[in-house]
Amino acid sequence: MGAMRIHAAWRWALGVATAAAAASGGTGCAKAPEYAHPGGTGGSASVAGAGGTSGRGLPSVALTPPMGWNSWNKFQGGVSDSIVRQIADALVTTGMSAAGYTYVIIDDTWQSSRGPDGVIVSDPARFPDMKALADYVHAKGLKFGLYSDRGISTCGGRPGSFGHEVVDANTYSAWGVDYLKYDNCNPAPTSAGAEQDYRAMGQALVATGRPIVFSISAWWFFPWEPAVAHLWRTTTDIEDNWTSVMSLLDRNGGDTTRYQSCTTCPAASAGKCVVCDATLPEAAYPAPGLAVYAGPGHWNDPDMLEVGNGGMSDVEYRAHFSLWAIMAAPLIAGNDLRSMTPATLEILTNPEIIAVDQDALGVQGQPVGPGTSLEIWARPLSGNATYAVALLNRTAAPADITVTWASLGLTAGSARVRDLWARQDLGSFAGQFTATQVPSHGVTMLKIEGD
Repeated sequence: MGAMRIHAAWRWALGVATAAAAASGGTGCAKAPEYAHPGGTGGSASVAGAGGTSGRGLPSVALTPPMGWNSWNKFQGGVSDSIVRQIADALVTTGMSAAGYTYVIIDDTWQSSRGPDGVIVSDPARFPDMKALADYVHAKGLKFGLYSDRGISTCGGRPGSFGHEVVDANTYSAWGVDYLKYDNCNPAPTSAGAEQDYRAMGQALVATGRPIVFSISAWWFFPWEPAVAHLWRTTTDIEDNWTSVMSLLDRNGGDTTRYQSCTTCPAASAGKCVVCDATLPEAAYPAPGLAVYAGPGHWNDPDMLEVGNGGMSDVEYRAHFSLWAIMAAPLIAGNDLRSMTPATLEILTNPEIIAVDQDALGVQGQPVGPGTSLEIWARPLSGNATYAVALLNRTAAPADITVTWASLGLTAGSARVRDLWARQDLGSFAGQFTATQVPSHGVTMLKIEGD
């Protein structure tokens, strides 16, 4: 095999993987690293019987980015027990569950009130029996997820979990919840801050003894998040358009000085311009950006997928899916699985793109060239001198894009190239490869292996 030089931006993650493999006596998935968290005292206690714990006290789940479906992007407040059961059926019948999509997650508005004992009550008309619904999902070989909020009410105005963390965690565990998305709306006047609120729920979930994936949605990266959760939102909400996808890509994947992402607030910020929060300057997140925080059991989350919802072309949706895979992002579909086009299903179930996202090494990809219109994104994969590469054309016209082996860290010899969307080996090339006429807003996705 050819010699390989590792970029500084990747050394941290590769070091974690190597150290974990050595500690376990094998070459399997890396253990999540320990984190320092300013102002905190550490994660919650380990839990016996929860399938093992990470070094952060969290259950050892989400060792690859979670895959599943969430109700919000398509159904928002119109989701119901019937729809969720049909979606679970469709995950199986379409082959999506076989492709790796595991979690069925109900987002906001499933709650209605709290009983006299403080126990959360689901909407009696739309969700009459949450335990029965979870059992139905589990019977399909899938896992069940819910949504709540650290505040006194959710973003949709339903009861939040502030002050009820323990009772809610116990309720979720009794229902059979496997995944909790925890939002950031309407904090209580008596809250001690976001970190404390998120820690309270995280510790309550751990104390149940059930291995529940904890996904926090604070709309920004904070250094304490990797010690608290399995994944954390680094961005504002995604929208079903190309501008939104590129904005979230820049925030989650590029280094922060590269795109000057704090010079202008996003139009969709709805008065909550967290990207440009003056208390969180760009200088706090210098190159190489947020990628160093990602790895097995702890993932940066640029929000859910919009593939198939109709606001973009199939070319743009393939790019969206490819870029989330190159970033080792969670793949949480948000479309109506009951009425997908064949093209949408083909995008969401491409096994070679999914394999990039789910690669056990868990290194988040980054841009490896200077361009910000014709871009090269790459991530090392398991195996010697092996990389996934996305050649991204942000411009309005087709263009040729060239990746050099030197930009990846391959310093000698030739390399084999495979087109992951065409599922075709292209041959062995010396020094570089040029993808011709990459379409506007499109991606050519490659696997490159040094000879």
